[in-house]
Amino acid sequence: MPPNRYRAKPGEVDAVHFDGSPASVVAVMRLVDASRGTTIIGIEAGPDHAKRRIEIPTPDAPCWADVGDWILRNAQGALWVLDATLFAATYEATAPS
Repeated sequence: MPPNRYRAKPGEVDAVHFDGSPASVVAVMRLVDASRGTTIIGIEAGPDHAKRRIEIPTPDAPCWADVGDWILRNAQGALWVLDATLFAATYEATAPS
């Protein structure tokens, strides 16, 4: 039996591009807080913004986002991390909320 084909259902997500800057750390913290009611996240910081990582509480287990990754939140509040290439191939901007 050949596999069936599926298309992703359209839907919107909130997303933050993590670039390692203090402003993007704050934006991620706000996204996580809006989802979980907490801003407790792990941050590996250093003087070089390009080497920072941030820990995101995803439904399955904590996941690290590296500089360049996108952190997303769906309508149910679930968080996850996508690399920039997959994000660009999957999502397009809508009107700001």
